[in-house]
Amino acid sequence: MQNFDFTPLYRTLVGFDRVADMIDEAAKIDPSSQGYPPYNIEQTGEDSYRIELAAAGFGEEELTIEVREGVLIISGRKVGAEDDERHFLHRGIAERAFERRFQLADYVIVEAAGLENGLLRIDLKRELPEAMKPRTIKIEKTLHQKEKLVSGKKPN
Repeated sequence: MQNFDFTPLYRTLVGFDRVADMIDEAAKIDPSSQGYPPYNIEQTGEDSYRIELAAAGFGEEELTIEVREGVLIISGRKVGAEDDERHFLHRGIAERAFERRFQLADYVIVEAAGLENGLLRIDLKRELPEAMKPRTIKIEKTLHQKEKLVSGKKPN
């Protein structure tokens, strides 16, 4: 059986469609994540997306967001030694450290992030460079006639 390389075909896909599949695969491979914290990925416009991550119990100073080599890394580290002073009868709110990684599609950038009501929202946008955007080419005289004009000869 022959193995085929479908990489060139994937380059034609745009936005987050391909990334959603990659995220699902990464979640299966990474045993440390085990679904914590849960998250949503939403398409909010033609070229805009939002990741919502449940970060209950974490403050802004305990969360870090960074983009490194096309990977969005969200991590949370709880600070403080309050647990020594507290006596829990039941502890159901997870406040453990976490790290979530999201592979970003080409030309997807982080626009903004905010924490509200325990949800960390990260807005993403796909911005194609000018050279990559479609453009309309005006149809002029045939190239053969245009070459004659450029060389200084008049067409017959």
